[in-house]
Amino acid sequence: MANKKGVSSKTHTKKQLDDYANQHNPNNKAYKARVENDRNTKKVSSKHEAKRQAKKWAKFEEENGVMYPLDWMCYSDPYDF
Repeated sequence: MANKKGVSSKTHTKKQLDDYANQHNPNNKAYKARVENDRNTKKVSSKHEAKRQAKKWAKFEEENGVMYPLDWMCYSDPYDF
């Protein structure tokens, strides 16, 4: 059986079929709104992902200690460079 994209008139109303068609027609405002919403959602999710990674790293450092000195210049000899 082929895997088709779309909706069936046997399972959806005329209004639902029209809405689906509008959201998949590039000349329609509903399509443009859906595409813009997808873009905005992806931007937000990437920001959330960055925050999640920062929290994860902070939790790791808190549990295991910092793996490197934060102010290494203070403890080193400046003439070593």
